[in-house]
Amino acid sequence: MSFELTILGSSSATPTYDRFPTSQHLVMLDQHMLIDCGEGAQIQMRRYKLKRSKLRYIFISHMHGDHILGLPGLLFSMNLLQRTEPLHIFGPPELFEVLNLLIRHSDNQLRYEVIPHYTQHNKPEIILENSTLRVTSFPLYHRIPTTGFLFTETEKLRKLNSEACKQHNIPVTSYLDLKRGSDYVNSDTGIHVANELLTFDSGKKLSYAYCSDTVFDSRVAESVKDVRLMYHEATFMHDKLLRAQETMHTTAKQAAIIAKEANAEKLLIGHFSSRYDDLTELLHEAQTEFENTELALEGRRFILTD
Repeated sequence: MSFELTILGSSSATPTYDRFPTSQHLVMLDQHMLIDCGEGAQIQMRRYKLKRSKLRYIFISHMHGDHILGLPGLLFSMNLLQRTEPLHIFGPPELFEVLNLLIRHSDNQLRYEVIPHYTQHNKPEIILENSTLRVTSFPLYHRIPTTGFLFTETEKLRKLNSEACKQHNIPVTSYLDLKRGSDYVNSDTGIHVANELLTFDSGKKLSYAYCSDTVFDSRVAESVKDVRLMYHEATFMHDKLLRAQETMHTTAKQAAIIAKEANAEKLLIGHFSSRYDDLTELLHEAQTEFENTELALEGRRFILTD
């Protein structure tokens, strides 16, 4: 599976009987990641049959408890389960102060290496890049320093037209160059075959934007322009606009406006206040501004295809 997002928690600061604090599990291009880690995140991973051992990266948006309090338990559980693979954690510097304090005073020594990557909230920054995936952090506008995360496919390889390659006797050693868009040229024979005759367009790059706690701000839309799948917090309905502004959160209507300004393909809303038992009203409010909106509810899986 090239892209699969599983929602582990959709509640805001206070959990409810069926909604956990914020956390999401993302598998993108065979890389397993956790985005925020509210209470109960590892319980949810077990419930939805997501292996903790496969986690390679964890991204933490900010230091509020509903986004971090599941992380110490997850780290200790992985230690008990004999993890040895390094774990990369991306988050504010203060996060690692807290984790180091807990580890030291619990008289624990982790068997695996936690590799810290400090995020900064003042400007966009590429925080991870490899041959297939790029992750960019960008500013959000909350009560404390907060970052969003944009996950994008770094290189979109073209798809081989196997029959055409056989017809033109293209050697296997040239396949990677063809996928990268090059024509086939045989310097010995002078044969030249245009790339479009040997490959197919592979479609849009995979991309996902995670916009955690933030007040309504159009700069967020600029940071995630043309993203395919976008998550944006929607703590309140718009009749609670003043409360949203006071707490530096967003309404469902405002989240949909951001998605529209960003030219996103699809919007997921979450981080719902515990005051709401029926979330369909938040969904309908968002859909008045951006029709292709869904609720980011526990256990829901969202898949992107090429």
